[in-house]
Parts: sequence; structure tokens; C-alpha cells
Amino acid sequence: MRKSITLLAATAALALGAFPAFAQDTYATHAAAPVKSIVLVHGGFVDGSGWAGVYKILTRDGYKVTIVQNPTQTLDDDVAVTRRAIAAADGKVILVGHSYGGVVISEAGTDAKVAGLVYVTAFAPDKGESVGSLIANPPAGAPVPPILPPKDGYLFLDNAKFAGSFAADVDPDTASVMAASQVPWGVAALTGAVTNPAWRVKPTFYLVSTDDKMIPPAAQRMMAARAHAHVEEAAGSHAIYVSQPAVVATFIEEAARNAGQ
Repeated sequence: MRKSITLLAATAALALGAFPAFAQDTYATHAAAPVKSIVLVHGGFVDGSGWAGVYKILTRDGYKVTIVQNPTQTLDDDVAVTRRAIAAADGKVILVGHSYGGVVISEAGTDAKVAGLVYVTAFAPDKGESVGSLIANPPAGAPVPPILPPKDGYLFLDNAKFAGSFAADVDPDTASVMAASQVPWGVAALTGAVTNPAWRVKPTFYLVSTDDKMIPPAAQRMMAARAHAHVEEAAGSHAIYVSQPAVVATFIEEAARNAGQ
């Protein structure tokens, strides 16, 4: 159990072996009309309210946006909730995942209505991988998030250290609220394995946050490269979707223009 707790405490310190050289692919622009429906999927420890800034920009620009409220107890449950949101959306969908939300969209994104995937400093597992398997052997020197030992099958970040690890560039008042309103992240969700990663068959876009202390930027680049994603980078924390909603919304809109089918 001690070993398991140690591995869980390294949740964001991904180890995927030797990271290959970063290669940024340019995604070809499609002639079809841009997708106008966006589904936003949050990650662990937080809920959908963090997307508020991104939501306001996207809706102002004419997009129809759904924010998924995943229970983050098991991957299967989160995928089911996300698939319901996709089904209810108008027409084709751009599916966006932050952090653990990337695992959810990797599994749910094979839906025929999904035109493209957007990973925002997120996990992008391959077939058979889970968050647990990806973080099993953290590289030397990787930042270790302040994850407390599991309690009743759930994980939390240390409130006092939340801002520095998760939301370093978020204004202090907002970061404090995020820390105090943490959503319990089920240990079972970390072991949920992807069966058929959608990034293998869907246009994929990845926003790397270069100051992330939860998922190392090198790991983000590796996952983006193996997914043959169109990649952009921005200086920001793990919570870049909260601190820099304009950057994230612009990236999502780029995906919507280029993944239309």
C-alpha cells in the first residue's frame, strides 16, 4: 500500500520512458465549415466551473458550449457523462479535456459526432494506459504534486500547497477558492484504462503549458508527438484554462475551424 500511495503522490509526474524529440505537426485546414459545438471536460480535483472564462469567450464568438460535470469517481462513469453531453450537442463537436479530462476524451472521443480533440495540458493515454500506469515511474527531478494519502478511496491536494502546484498564475483569491472547493478524485479513476484512444482516428490538438508543475512539459510534448497532434505552447500553470482563458479559447477555436468535417 505504501508503494501505491507513493505512486499516487506522483500523479502529475508522468514517466513515459525516454521522451523523444518534440516534433510539432501542422494540421491541414479542412474546406468544410467550422464546428460550432464545444464540449469542455474538466480534470481531477476541480469541477466544471473553472471553464467559466473560456465559456464566456467561446459563447461570445458564437459557439454552443457544454461544460461536463464529471463525478471523477471512475473513468467509466466520466466517459458515460461525457458521451451524454456529446449526444445532446448540436451537430459535430470539438471535445476538449484538461488534465485527467484528457483520459476521458481519449475514451469518449471515438463517438461519430466528435470532429476533433483538444488536449489542454492533459493526459493523452494510448491503448491500455491509465493515469496510474503513466505515472508509475516518475523521472528523477520531476515536481511531485502535494497529493495527500488516499482517504476512503479518494485523493486531495494539500490546500496550503494547491496554488503553487496547480494554479501558480491564477489570482490568489481564485486559487484559494479552487483549493477550498476541491472535488474528491477517486483512486479508481486513476486505474481506468483507455480501450481505443480517439486520438488515433480523430484530428488532435495539444496545448502545452510550459510552467506546469503537475504534468511535466516534457511529458506533455511526448504525448502530443505520439498523437501526431497540432501543438502550441504557452507559458502558464496547470490551471492555464483559468488564468489565461483567451489563450485557451483561441486554441479551441483554431481546432474548431480546422477539424470541421
